Amino acid sequence: MKKIVGFGDLLLSLSPVGYRKFTQADSMEVNYTGAEANVCVSLARFGMDVDFVTRVPNNDIAECAVAMLRKFNVGTSKIVTGGDRLGLIYTEKGASQRSSRVVYDRKPSSFSTAKIGDFDWDAIFSNAEWFHFTGITVALSDSCAALCKQACIAARARGIRVSCDLNYRKNLWNREKTKSDMEELVCYCDLLIGNEEDADKVLSIKAADTDVIAGKLSRVGYEDVARQICSRFGVKQAAFTLRESISASDNNWSAMFYQNGEAYFSKKYAMHIVNRVGGGDAFTAGLIYALMNSYEPQRAVEFATAASCLKHTIELDFNLVTLDEVEKLAGGDGSGRVQR
Repeated sequence: MKKIVGFGDLLLSLSPVGYRKFTQADSMEVNYTGAEANVCVSLARFGMDVDFVTRVPNNDIAECAVAMLRKFNVGTSKIVTGGDRLGLIYTEKGASQRSSRVVYDRKPSSFSTAKIGDFDWDAIFSNAEWFHFTGITVALSDSCAALCKQACIAARARGIRVSCDLNYRKNLWNREKTKSDMEELVCYCDLLIGNEEDADKVLSIKAADTDVIAGKLSRVGYEDVARQICSRFGVKQAAFTLRESISASDNNWSAMFYQNGEAYFSKKYAMHIVNRVGGGDAFTAGLIYALMNSYEPQRAVEFATAASCLKHTIELDFNLVTLDEVEKLAGGDGSGRVQR
């Protein structure tokens, strides 16, 4: 089986228990996360051969983080050690009309200070078929942006398919610098993934007749965005998750997949959310799985959207559903009846 390689930061995540605000917390729940790591775990759950590549410090906390990946059958043999600390993320879960909040403490993490020469791409890409990174990684530091470019060039030279989730994060991005880096890197991508605001904030391509805050989305507008992305950057396929936010607790959820001048839209799910963190990563993993297994376009977007919908029902950041559970929902069974 050909391997999938994910490249990015591995984070220690601390969250108040339940729906408590930061100011109420007298203890924190410990978790490990990262956009690309979330994708890798989901793909491993679907039975794919996956390696996660990062740089972590040589200490007990990093060992715990790497052990969590191994628990879910993600390959960790290409992880390198160096630097002083894992990046840290604090997450306060919102409810109803109160938004979730995220506080980053990621600089200078071991990964953000990684540099050219730390990773052996010949060894990493041995027997690889797919490479995935995100805009989060590019935004962390100039050296991380340079490493992503080096990886993309190495992958392209070997005929490895490259995917990127734009993943705009206003609290991380140096808007103009990261935008310039991303415009360069997108040209190496076969598949580009985003959400309602990513294309606008990252690539300055805005969907017409769309208001993210009001939850108003235009299907025609996103077809045009995908068409512009593919035309301008030479991307072969583009996908967008389409979130209509009624509140922090209730969203409508669907997606679009675009290739060869044709747009394919999934069915729409009305979700009551347990935890939305990692929802986009679950969609990305579902789409990579579907494309690697030669699903036709409509089936691919239905599978990816169903996988992501189910992630919204799961605490913490990893999507731990099975392949059968996703296929069942994609096939139309969303009753939620007890399985006995």
